[in-house]
Amino acid sequence: MTDITIPTEQLYAHITEQLTTAIMLLDADLNIRYFNTACCAVLGLGEKRLSAQYFPELFQHIDISSQHFCGALSSKQGFGVSDVQAVLADGRHLLLDISVTVSESPPDHLLLEIRHVDQQRKISLESLQQHQHLAARELIRGLAHEIKNPLGGLRGAAQLLEETLSDELKEYTQLIIAQADRLRNLVDRLLGPYRPAQRVQSNLHQMIEQVRQLALMDNPGQVKFSRDYDPSIPDFAFDPELLEQALLNIVRNAQQALEHTAQPAICLQSRVLHQHTLHGKRYKLVALIRVIDNGPGIPNDIKDTLFYPMVSGKAGGTGLGLSIGQTLIHQHGGWIDCDSWPGHTEFTLYLPIADTED
Repeated sequence: MTDITIPTEQLYAHITEQLTTAIMLLDADLNIRYFNTACCAVLGLGEKRLSAQYFPELFQHIDISSQHFCGALSSKQGFGVSDVQAVLADGRHLLLDISVTVSESPPDHLLLEIRHVDQQRKISLESLQQHQHLAARELIRGLAHEIKNPLGGLRGAAQLLEETLSDELKEYTQLIIAQADRLRNLVDRLLGPYRPAQRVQSNLHQMIEQVRQLALMDNPGQVKFSRDYDPSIPDFAFDPELLEQALLNIVRNAQQALEHTAQPAICLQSRVLHQHTLHGKRYKLVALIRVIDNGPGIPNDIKDTLFYPMVSGKAGGTGLGLSIGQTLIHQHGGWIDCDSWPGHTEFTLYLPIADTED
């Protein structure tokens, strides 16, 4: 048998070229010194764009700062981060899993393993949000029943008591009645719209334009609105009133988030997807409505619970708008997704148009 000796560097390069995981080697200045072919596929960038490039300059935004990489080098301790939001220089958005290892050979280098997880994570997140939403709705219905029954008795007792009191003391029973009514209204708002969707053949863009006109009437921050519609979206059956309420909640949230933003802007966009899966069902056509603003982004501590009732990033906010919006879209068999980073927040409404595949 002939003994064939392969140089170590060539062997490593040969092995990494066989991997579907993107492998990248950074020097102490965070310049790219090596990358395998999978890097080009995962990031959608050519070899010339990656060669000897300063790694942070590949992105408009990435959740991992340069300090994290430099800290790993100084401490000789690697790290791993899941669901890293990255926006490439050309505006494409990626969701990545990144594992960082401090290399011993060559020394003072970082070895990055990068996986593109957008599609898998979207499916997993959609399923998780659906289960969370249904669980939250059942919890709210149970609480509403337990709260409204005694409230009705309390209000009735206060009304009876009021008939026996002097005018000086009636202000106390009136206070009880007013607070009971306030709590009942709050519970009703938590439950959201109670009527089922009444679908009629409608034009999606007419509904979006109605929302835009309403938002322009209440535009204290003088937000600039732009439109980017896909004219190929056909008319289809939906409830214009319920969808208008859901979309208006999102647009008004965006307006409020832009209060302290220089040159505030909101883009209303529509698109159509072919052969797309929603809630485990595959549809021939799915309509998208996107609300994109250039505000500060959603705080990281509420991103995972954004659609829960009573969760709000605004001081004094009720946290009901997005929860109610999600309920309304669920009634149409769709769902609402959100991507956000500083300078960009994007809510996407998915609405099935055509019947499911057989």
